[in-house]
Amino acid sequence: MNRRFALMTALAALIAMTTAPAFAHKYKQGSLEIIHPWTRATPKSAKVGGGYMTLINRGDAADRLVSIETAAAGKTELHEMSTEHGVMKMRPLPQGIAIPAGETVTLAPGGFHVMFLELKAPFAEGEKVPARLVFEKAGAIDVVFAVEKMGARGGDGHQHGGH
Repeated sequence: MNRRFALMTALAALIAMTTAPAFAHKYKQGSLEIIHPWTRATPKSAKVGGGYMTLINRGDAADRLVSIETAAAGKTELHEMSTEHGVMKMRPLPQGIAIPAGETVTLAPGGFHVMFLELKAPFAEGEKVPARLVFEKAGAIDVVFAVEKMGARGGDGHQHGGH
């Protein structure tokens, strides 16, 4: 990770912490909207965490979330969880997550999600995790993941659609 990106993520975290009540969880990059990036608090010994959000493509062309970068983890991957013959399976998506034109794609527990691997520190409820999402066509956008309580399902006390 380069020095410029580290400085940008630190600045995004500072802004998020100093503007908490007014902090918007909605981002726009070209024809893409990113709605409420969030993650769960992790136990102190955890080395992995999951990331979730809603991606809306309001354009006429498909795009693809190809990667995510953050100083909070040593490595990140895009994953899909599915059930095959009654067995839950998780697999990495090295090609990323497609976002068809005019469609909404939800990253949520039990489906598409971000895997934060080799966490530098546990995620604590109420904190913010700065990250950069990289899209095939729309390019890169800096976002901040809100850390919700352990076991959160994405609706615990939050009206995500209104962010």
